[in-house]
Amino acid sequence: MSKGKLFKELVNAPEILVCPGVYDGFSLKITEQAGFKAGSITGAGVSECHFGWPDHGIMGFEGNLRISRMLAERTELPLRVDADTGYGNAVTVHFVCRAFEKAGLASMMIEDQVWPKRCGHMAGKGVIPTEEMVEKVRAAADARIDQDFCIMARTDSAAVHGVDDVIDRLCRFVEAGADICYADALMSADDIQKVVDNIPAPLCVNMGLGFQTRGTTPLITPIQLQAMGVAMVNFPRLLTTAAVKGMQNCMAAFKQMIEGEEPEARDDLQISFSDLGDLMELPFLDELDEKYAVSDDAAVEK
Repeated sequence: MSKGKLFKELVNAPEILVCPGVYDGFSLKITEQAGFKAGSITGAGVSECHFGWPDHGIMGFEGNLRISRMLAERTELPLRVDADTGYGNAVTVHFVCRAFEKAGLASMMIEDQVWPKRCGHMAGKGVIPTEEMVEKVRAAADARIDQDFCIMARTDSAAVHGVDDVIDRLCRFVEAGADICYADALMSADDIQKVVDNIPAPLCVNMGLGFQTRGTTPLITPIQLQAMGVAMVNFPRLLTTAAVKGMQNCMAAFKQMIEGEEPEARDDLQISFSDLGDLMELPFLDELDEKYAVSDDAAVEK
């Protein structure tokens, strides 16, 4: 079964698909280790982690493709990639879709923001005309080789034109070939329910953990979202924010340690060296070393 087909089955299953946001090798392997069935490559996380800039249109197509390809090659989990606005017009989207499909991704999301795009929960967003986005979606749907490669069409129109425009846009995107709809930064549970009830395709939403992101989408559990009919929920900031907080805590303890007279072990702040090796599958490399090892005698040329 292709990754795209598996992803599509997971999205259309009765149980909601919960996808942590992955952005590097650590977050990918932790998501696998925790038993999740799929992951969403977070564009914000990739931009911040690998390029050192917020999700504000700084990261380009080639940089995103390079990181996403490496992540897809490193896992059997189906991954959804964040292709931002498609990096151009509908013709550009054709080639962007082909590239991400060939790179081993299961799904590609494109959005209707103007460029440079912003993180969905930032102020100051704008959206392109509906018809322009419709042609981008159509170009992506036509470009894919495997018809199970999932096209996810996202709208950020809620912050600009309101929920009724969100519904209108998503219905148009589905007509153009989108498999999954994504309405970002909806303002209430009632808005989410209204969108679910009025679109002809599965709905994906973003969610935080333990905080409400900039006063936009309220916190709703996956179980509650499933009862509302939501098919998929992303937690894009789950691991990025946890990683930054963990590094800040560790650095604060480290600064205290270097000012002290005696070293102090802080196992509560760090994973062990052996556990890190297991997470990153070091034993597999050790097996390869042993399998292809050359004896000392054979290594000396006669």
